[in-house]
Amino acid sequence: MLFKILDKSEFRSLLVMLLESHEVIAPRVIATGQDGRPLHNYLPVKTPEEMDLGYETTLNSAKTYFLPYSENLSTWDFNEADWTQNISYRMQPRAIIGLHACDINALLKLDKVMAREFYPSPYYISRRKNSFIIGIDHTPCRGAFCRSLGTDTVNRGFDLFLTDLGDRYFVAIDSDRGYSTLHRVTVRDVTDEDTGAYLEVRKRIADGFDPDLPVKQLPNLMDIEFNADVWDKWGARCLSCGSCAMVCPTCYCYGVNEAVAMDFTSGAKVRQLYSCNLADFATVAGGHNFRPPRESRLKYRYYHQHRGFVETYDEPKCVGCGRCSRTCLAGINPPDIFRDLLAKEEQS
Repeated sequence: MLFKILDKSEFRSLLVMLLESHEVIAPRVIATGQDGRPLHNYLPVKTPEEMDLGYETTLNSAKTYFLPYSENLSTWDFNEADWTQNISYRMQPRAIIGLHACDINALLKLDKVMAREFYPSPYYISRRKNSFIIGIDHTPCRGAFCRSLGTDTVNRGFDLFLTDLGDRYFVAIDSDRGYSTLHRVTVRDVTDEDTGAYLEVRKRIADGFDPDLPVKQLPNLMDIEFNADVWDKWGARCLSCGSCAMVCPTCYCYGVNEAVAMDFTSGAKVRQLYSCNLADFATVAGGHNFRPPRESRLKYRYYHQHRGFVETYDEPKCVGCGRCSRTCLAGINPPDIFRDLLAKEEQS
């Protein structure tokens, strides 16, 4: 990986160039929370001044721009005895600015599912390949546990990654297009002083995290405590609203529906994100529901993230961003569930 130093004035020039040729998505302030802190979301911007790269986190993840909540997979038109089908998954170049390490790691996990060798999604791949990713370091978020999952740092999956050194950025380059884009503005080589400042910032960020959770024990622990009353406790609080899956940067379950116009002249096949916490998620033809209790659905969501995904891809699906706990109206927090499982095991 290559490293360069970019003055902040030159970074602004880089942003202006991207705005001329790309749809640019960046964190923007959308409101103020009850605690007086600004609330952010990834939204389109027209000027560099609309961006707030010093944000803590966003309400929704960048997944929205790769797996939309709802999208037409295809549309069709009927014309007498014939019909035509339209499929389109091309898009204009897009730049997403200011992704944190956990969100980039989330995209890498989605890549394993949506861009795999067998049955890849051309819709996802088109968006991924046409997206220019600029990440940025940040101080730890409240309630996040990404360090425990190893997602507080990232070394691939982006084009450029920035670390703020005050009047300049320490830039990691991870792609050819990142290199060529960066060199459209003035950059310089890294000096020993820059390296020292970078290591100091990284140490300050690392020291700001809460103590690690023993998440490596979770896959075996979940099998051992499969019938633990821990799931009844937290399942009783779950509202089965699916909000956690909607804001999660790695949840990708979906349903597909076909809608036909009342006059039978057109139709569409629509994919919509879904959640395994919803009451009808495991309902099959004939009306049978394999997981009617909400505690069962909650448990299997955690099993997918910290057991099933580990078995398939050798890593958890969760990146520890904490969005699910901040969004949950019932106050369900993954670290609290992990601690309950660990305490249950210690009592056994």
